[in-house]
Amino acid sequence: MTRHSLCAALCTVAMTLSPALALAQAPKAAPKAAAPKAAAGAVKTFTVTGTDNMRFAPAIIRVKAGDKVKVTLKVVSALPKMAMAHNFVVLVAGADAAAVAAAGAAARDTNFVSPKSKAQIVAATALAGAGETVDVEFTAPAAGKYQFICTFPAHFQAGMVGQLIVE
Repeated sequence: MTRHSLCAALCTVAMTLSPALALAQAPKAAPKAAAPKAAAGAVKTFTVTGTDNMRFAPAIIRVKAGDKVKVTLKVVSALPKMAMAHNFVVLVAGADAAAVAAAGAAARDTNFVSPKSKAQIVAATALAGAGETVDVEFTAPAAGKYQFICTFPAHFQAGMVGQLIVE
């Protein structure tokens, strides 16, 4: 029997084997990892970094309406807190961010978040300096796009803004 005819004979035998036998001999695929499932009512946690370049990273956060959300603001800076500090302020839809930032610039005693702007704010952290972290927890509002800003003087104007997208 030639090599070619031997291969043909083996192929014929293999094609007549029961599918169960063929599957039993096939290499098994590795089991897929289960997708993590958040428990109902679990808090969605995000860490946002603020740096000397006056930007948030990430600048976009996505959640679902009604989600419980926790944002931890981590400040990475080489400057003292009095020169470079950040906060994380989520505004209501349609809020005047420039007005909130301007009012905040004069509100040193309240972490640069003016009590006059309360109606325009969903949530806000305290102020944090180099190496510090601050947290805020809130319930995501209705579906839409909400701006978050830093109200430390001149940071909003320098572009320290982001977006909370609620689906």
